[in-house]
Amino acid sequence: MNSNEHDQPRADIKRQAIALHYAEGDYAPKVIAKGRGVIAEQIIERAKQHHIFVHESKDLVALLMQVDMDSHIPPELYKAIAEILAWLYRLEEQQSE
Repeated sequence: MNSNEHDQPRADIKRQAIALHYAEGDYAPKVIAKGRGVIAEQIIERAKQHHIFVHESKDLVALLMQVDMDSHIPPELYKAIAEILAWLYRLEEQQSE
């Protein structure tokens, strides 16, 4: 191990991230990006750069990691995602007032 490895922060290899997209007309959100470690950090950073809400839930992410890329989320997760979207909608309304 060289000294530079101690000086540079490492990405948490256990960290996971999922990006969902929901378009008008879709019956459910789709998984459009997912990854672990450095990829997860990049997904989160890109979302923040574009002022996209980042919700942290290890349990929900673990379930969504099982969904194939470009696939709609399964019906079993509709309620959990709907609750997050409803909360986000209320938050955005409050910020616009």
